[in-house]
Amino acid sequence: MTEELIDYANLIDGALRGVLRSALERATDCGLPGQHKFYITFETKRPGVSISPALAAQYPEEMTIVLEHQFWDLDINEEAFSVVLSFSGKREQLYIPFNAVSAFVDPSVNFGLQFSSTEGARIAGSSSGTDKPQEVIESEENEISDTNGRTQEGTIVALDSYRKK
Repeated sequence: MTEELIDYANLIDGALRGVLRSALERATDCGLPGQHKFYITFETKRPGVSISPALAAQYPEEMTIVLEHQFWDLDINEEAFSVVLSFSGKREQLYIPFNAVSAFVDPSVNFGLQFSSTEGARIAGSSSGTDKPQEVIESEENEISDTNGRTQEGTIVALDSYRKK
């Protein structure tokens, strides 16, 4: 067995997390243009994640937030982002390290990324109108149903086929 000197999976994962970071930076500079909206799914128990105890109790493992019309104080640094969102009329600040993010979807342009600490990242197509981005990304047959029940083809590029076993 040869020793892997360059960990390409981690390089790709970091680069794709950079796409998420850049998209968020554009949202802080210009807002979200047109129909853009971001679904961001993250692991609530990951080190560095900071959410209120009430949200942690409601979402003990994973949570999906939506950045669209009503979000405040979006701040991005190299390792994480923070944002204020409204939950049941109450504003809550969330602090989310990029390595806690498991999925990022912008359904307005049929774009998504899925991150996994053990599997690297995948680029996934998504459908406008979906309210469950993780189901879109994990679609086993790459078929995506919109809110009218129509099926569209999605594109998923899995990096697993390029890994050494």
